[in-house]
Amino acid sequence: MPGREGRGAGGADVGPAPISACIVAFQEADRIGRCLESLSFCDEIVVVDSHSTDRTREIAAEHGARVIERDWPGHVAQKEFAVRAASHEWVLCVDADERVSDGLREEIRALRDAGFVGHAGWEMPRCSRYLGRWIRHGTWYPDLSLRLFDRRRGSWGGHDPHDRVELDSAPGRLRNELLHDPYRSMDDHLATIASYTTIMADGMAARGRRAGLFDLLVRPTARFFTFYVWKRGFLDGWRGFVLAVLATYYVFLKYAKLLARQRGGEG
Repeated sequence: MPGREGRGAGGADVGPAPISACIVAFQEADRIGRCLESLSFCDEIVVVDSHSTDRTREIAAEHGARVIERDWPGHVAQKEFAVRAASHEWVLCVDADERVSDGLREEIRALRDAGFVGHAGWEMPRCSRYLGRWIRHGTWYPDLSLRLFDRRRGSWGGHDPHDRVELDSAPGRLRNELLHDPYRSMDDHLATIASYTTIMADGMAARGRRAGLFDLLVRPTARFFTFYVWKRGFLDGWRGFVLAVLATYYVFLKYAKLLARQRGGEG
């Protein structure tokens, strides 16, 4: 439902404030449709695609999205480009492997109708599915994610590939979940770990970060304890154990690659 732009965060204007949904995508033909369907309540959908060779762009256009094709500059830069390309000041940033639950949709609608009064952005719990089951423990849940914000008061930051929204004030919090299907298979998960740890190691090396035995021995062990024991990942059964082990491996591999770069290896 189109409406005039509001300044809900400052409380000066009251009334409906339109939302632009922003998605970055690459080779997502098998799942972007579900994402776009969950965003049909938004006033605009912007999809920035990095030269997919499947039907990602065609499917997005069929769902009424404005599609922009653009080279991939990195996670942070691409998501920030999508936000700035949007027509409206309030943006909802969703990945192609995510979808807005029914309850979350109604919460966001209510905020939009009220002009987003009270905050410059809202974070929401994200629930991810792994090997056929929703994971509700470990560091995977509630995985609060700031995705709905006024782009005049927030932007994408962080270090690739782990981007985050940086807001000029504390966000509000929504109750209902953003649903996430991060991996198509365990092989996909392992391939992502290989790719992301390389990006992380390159970024840390560029920022002058160095690795030592502490990073190889203590940090991975601490990660397993945090995921499996402190955050009760064991309550998710064998999947929780697998995720804890792979989280441990991720940390180890990231610092091993950084150490290899320090010592002149390829990593």
